[in-house]
Amino acid sequence: MASRLKLERRIAIAVYPGVSLLDLGGPLEAFRVASEFAGTRGGRLNYKCSVVSSRGGQVPTADGVPLVADSIRSLDRIEIDTLIVPGAFLVEDVTRDVELIKWVAKRAAKCRRVCSVCVGSFMLAAAGLLNGRRAATHWMHTQLLARQYPDVKVEPDAIFVRDGRVWSSAGVTTGIDLALALIEEDCGRETAIGVARVLVVYLKRAGGQSQYSALLAAQAESEANNFAELERWIIENLRADLSIESLADHAHMSPRNFARMYAKKRGRTPAKAVEAIRIDAARRRLEESANGVDAIADACGFGTAETMRRAFLRIVRVPPSAYRGRFRSALGRDDRRRSA
Repeated sequence: MASRLKLERRIAIAVYPGVSLLDLGGPLEAFRVASEFAGTRGGRLNYKCSVVSSRGGQVPTADGVPLVADSIRSLDRIEIDTLIVPGAFLVEDVTRDVELIKWVAKRAAKCRRVCSVCVGSFMLAAAGLLNGRRAATHWMHTQLLARQYPDVKVEPDAIFVRDGRVWSSAGVTTGIDLALALIEEDCGRETAIGVARVLVVYLKRAGGQSQYSALLAAQAESEANNFAELERWIIENLRADLSIESLADHAHMSPRNFARMYAKKRGRTPAKAVEAIRIDAARRRLEESANGVDAIADACGFGTAETMRRAFLRIVRVPPSAYRGRFRSALGRDDRRRSA
């Protein structure tokens, strides 16, 4: 496949005051490594990356470290293959540069791919590039994106979304996942996995995976309440009796008071929380191990594979076997090859 690729493809990354360095640096490093990795394996594709701003020169970032960009005019006579807009810490910083938005809208028309990282999606939306399309953004801002741009079909739980030639990713580090997917499309899976290994990205996440898990939600809560400790205990004891009575006893509360207080603090019942944590654990095992579905269902406390299948259909909307087929990590595949 590499022999059919162009020698060079231009990646233009449009930046602005307040841009996040990690949103920019993650994809930039992935493309740099891809060029070197493909070269060592006989590949011919070279990514040439340009970081540009509306006026060029020094650009302040959200991280307090300025960067130096070329002017957008430096690309006037250059064909752009892939245009990427990274995100920022403040959403309002993304859409403040009207000149850059107009340039993105104009140049995007002739780009093979247009992408955003994190809240960079707000610039694509402001440029009209997401109208009628599915899109992802940081989970904290999905409702804002949907409210400000009602023509955008926001997918609140995706790592990244591809709708035709327009790609959008969720928060911050998912820009690396997006870049790996772009590299895989261009160079093949072997190169993408090689880049992931060089970057020490242990799991190359596919686009439809959840960016927001029950365990992350639990970690966000105050460490000063019994529920954070309780949820840590649940993940370590998935096969235990996790009924309301058992959980209430562990939290040193009456079952009635426990159920009421937990729902108030967490916004869902204890049973729903247990199911979500078990599904999170099952997802990781499906992605990262070669264990059978029956064994995973037992280890995660579902009891039977059929019970786990019903839970996946209800929450994840696909059965465990289909989930594994779509999101299995390279590590899991390597394990399966070794065991064959």
